[in-house]
Amino acid sequence: MEKKLDHIGVAVRNLEDSIDFYLNVLGGKLIDRYRSEAQGVESEIAILEVNGNRTELLMPTNNTTSPIARFIKQKGKGVHHIAYHVHDLDEALEELKQKGIRTLEDTLRVNKHGRRLIYLNPADTEGTIIEYCDYPNMV
Repeated sequence: MEKKLDHIGVAVRNLEDSIDFYLNVLGGKLIDRYRSEAQGVESEIAILEVNGNRTELLMPTNNTTSPIARFIKQKGKGVHHIAYHVHDLDEALEELKQKGIRTLEDTLRVNKHGRRLIYLNPADTEGTIIEYCDYPNMV
């Protein structure tokens, strides 16, 4: 199955400063900004586009339970995940299963933009957090 880079997720401590950098230094455009208190997310998110490429800035809203807060505590701010768009997430999950690649089942969800997503288990991806996503309601 074909995979295409969808976006890069970046863990940040200060969303305002990070947005400012992407807008004023990289010449990006702010596409959306929202807060998600859903379990396993607990972040304020800004989606930016620089020359057709998307970046999600992720700032934890709960320093105790947010996975982004845990990531920053363990590894510091910076690239959190790389997301790949797949044509059909269900097919992609079956392909992963056949190849013995595990997913983090509790991360399967639909975000506010209708993107279905799941994270692959970093133990099976050489330590990189990889997201698979599709947009089933978009033509």
